[in-house]
Amino acid sequence: MRKNYILIIILFTLKTFSQSDTIPKGEILKEVTISNFHINDSLLNAPASIGILSQKELQANNNTDISIAINRIPGVYMQSANLTTNRISIRGIGARTPYGTNKIRAFYGNIPLTSGNSETTIEDIDLENISQVEIIKGPLSSIYGAGLGGAILLRPKINSHKNNASISTTHGSYGLSKNTISYGLNTNSSSLNISYHNLKTDGWRENSSYNREGITLAGELLRKKKSKFSYFFNHTYLKAFIPSSINKQMFDENPQAGAPTWVDSKGFKQYKSILGGLSYEFEINKNLNNATSVFINYKDNNEPRPFDVLLQTNFAYGARTAFTGNFSLGSVKSNFNFGLEYFRDDYSGKTLENLYQENNGLGSLEGNRLTQNLQKRNFYNAFAQLRFAFSEQWELQTGLNINKTQFELDTTFPTENAFKESYSYNAIWSPQVSLLYKPNHFHTLYVSGSRGFSLPSVEETLTENGNINSNIKPESGYNFEVGGKFYFLDKKLYTEFSVYSMQINDLLVAQRVGDDQYVGINAGKTLHQGIEFSADYRLIVNAFLSINPFVSASIGKYEFREFIDNGNDFSGNKLTGVPANKANAGITFSTRIGLYLSADYQFVDKLPLNDANSVYSDSYKIINLKTGYNFKIFDGLTSKIAFGINNITEENYASMILVNATAFGNATPRYYYPGLPVNYYGNISFEYLF
Repeated sequence: MRKNYILIIILFTLKTFSQSDTIPKGEILKEVTISNFHINDSLLNAPASIGILSQKELQANNNTDISIAINRIPGVYMQSANLTTNRISIRGIGARTPYGTNKIRAFYGNIPLTSGNSETTIEDIDLENISQVEIIKGPLSSIYGAGLGGAILLRPKINSHKNNASISTTHGSYGLSKNTISYGLNTNSSSLNISYHNLKTDGWRENSSYNREGITLAGELLRKKKSKFSYFFNHTYLKAFIPSSINKQMFDENPQAGAPTWVDSKGFKQYKSILGGLSYEFEINKNLNNATSVFINYKDNNEPRPFDVLLQTNFAYGARTAFTGNFSLGSVKSNFNFGLEYFRDDYSGKTLENLYQENNGLGSLEGNRLTQNLQKRNFYNAFAQLRFAFSEQWELQTGLNINKTQFELDTTFPTENAFKESYSYNAIWSPQVSLLYKPNHFHTLYVSGSRGFSLPSVEETLTENGNINSNIKPESGYNFEVGGKFYFLDKKLYTEFSVYSMQINDLLVAQRVGDDQYVGINAGKTLHQGIEFSADYRLIVNAFLSINPFVSASIGKYEFREFIDNGNDFSGNKLTGVPANKANAGITFSTRIGLYLSADYQFVDKLPLNDANSVYSDSYKIINLKTGYNFKIFDGLTSKIAFGINNITEENYASMILVNATAFGNATPRYYYPGLPVNYYGNISFEYLF
C-alpha cells in the first residue's frame, strides 16, 4: 500500500509538469536562501530535503522554546522534557538516545555546537539571537560532516543595515519571565551587535525551576567590497533543577510530581559556557573565494544527581577553511566547494559521592571522590562538492566527506585501576551524488544517494570495566531519496515532498550497567523509510486582510531489521522512541493595521517505549493560539504586543520519554516526562531605528 502512495505522488508530479506554467512571465521569484556553505544558495535548487524556519516562525510562540518551531518540519521530532532536557531525532536517527541529542551535528554560524562526545545542545542559544534555522535531513551534506541524522544550522542574527536598540519582556504561567535588551551599531566598514537576556521559570513540576542568562556579541570589522572579518562571542550561565522522569501511575494521577530521589536530593544542572569565533572571508579572484574561521567552545558543568555528583569541563577548539568558486568545461558550467576542518575536544570529568540523605533535607552534599578521567578527541574532516549544470534543466552534484577520528582515555582514579589508552578509527569515506531536474524556474525534481556515519560516544566505546573496546564500530548507512519542490498559483503556494529509504548497519546500542553507566555494542541493522510533505499558502483576501495557512506531515516506517540484544531477538520490531506519523497545521490571519490571530495544531502518533515494543506512549494532539498587534509609535519607533495560550485542550501527554527505562527493585520503569498543561503568556517589545 505504501508503494502505491509513492507511485501516485510521482505520477501526479509528472502530470503537473506536462501542464503550462501558471506563473506570469517576467515575474521575479523570491526564493528562500540557505547557508552559503552549500554549492547552491537557493532552497529550490538544492537537491536535498532541507527544512527552513524563518525568524518569524521561530518567534511564532512565546520566544522561549525552540521545540514548538522545530516540530513544524516534517521528519523532525524534538522531544522536550523542560528547557534543558531535550532530544532531537531526524527520520528516526537519534531516537534511542537516553537523555539528549546525538548523531546530528549542529552549528551556530561557523561554530560547532556538537561536542567531541557526539552530544548536541541547541537550546542554550536565545531564540531572539537566531535569524534562521536550517535542518538538513539525512547524510546529504558533505560540507557538514555526512552525519546519519543530518545537520542543524543556526544562523546568528546580525543587523548590518541600520543602527537600532530594542527591549522586550515576556511573562507567563508558572513564573515564566524573560527580558531581553539589544543594541546594534553599523558603519560603512564595521558593525556591532550586542544583546543580553535573562530567562526564568518556577516550573510546573516539582524541582523544575530554571534560570538562564546570556550575553551575545557579534559583528563585522574591516568590511570591504571583496572581504570582511567577522567575530562572534556568546556567554551563557544556566542553573536548572531536574524533576526527571516518572512512572505510568504518577504520570496519570500526579504528573506535576518529580521523581522522589531527584526531589529529595534537589538535583540540578549548573554550568557556564563560552562560544567564540573569528572568520575571514575574501575574494581571491572572480572565480575563487575563501572563508577561514577559528573557534572555541568551553563548558564548565556541575550536576548533583541522586546517585553521585558529576563535575565536568569541556574545552573544544578548531579551525575550518573552505574554498568556493566556479569554472567551465566547454558549455558545462561548474561550481565547487572544498575544504578542511580540524576539531579538538578536551574533556575532564569526575564523580563524587552524593550525601543528600545525610544532609537533613537540604539537598545534595559532595562526598568522597569516586572516579576521575580525562578524554581527548581529534577530528579531521576533508570535504568537497562539485556541481555540473549541463543545461538550464539538468544538474549533477557530487560530494565527498572523509573523516578521521582519534581519541585518548586517561583514567586517573581510582588509582588502583588507573590506565591510559588511545584508539583511532579507520578513515570513513562518505560519498554523495544527486541529479536535479528543473522543467522551469519554479519547479524542481531531484534524486539522490548518499552514505553517512555516526561515531559512538566515549561511553559507548568502553567496556563495563572502563577499558576501550576496540571492537566498537561507527554506525553507517546509505540513504536514497526522491523529492520535489514547487511554486504554484502565482507563487502563492509552495509545496515540497520527499520519499526516502535508509538502512543503518552496525547499530550502536547503549546497554545500561549502572545508575549512569552505559556500554555500547554493535547489535544489528535498522530500516528507516518515509514520505514527507509540506505546503505553505499565502492569500491576500483584500487590501485589509491576508491569510497564511500551512500544513506538514510525515509518514514513516522505522524498524529493526536485525537486532539481538542480551539474547533477546527484536528483529522486525518498531524502532524505539520515534512516532510513525506526525502532522502539523496552522493558519494566521493578518491585517493591514498590524492586528493578527494565529492557531497551530500538532499531532504525534503513539510510539514504542522499549525495544521489545511491550509498552507504548499514547498519541496526542496540541492546539496553540496567539494574537497580537504590531504598530508604529512614531518614525523609527515600533512596538509589538502579543498574548498566547498553549495546549488549550489541556491534553495530558508525554512531551519526552526515556527510552528503555529500567526498573530497579519493586519500582516500575520511569518512562514519562509530562508535558505542560494549559499555559498562558504575554509579551511586549519596542525597537528604535536611528
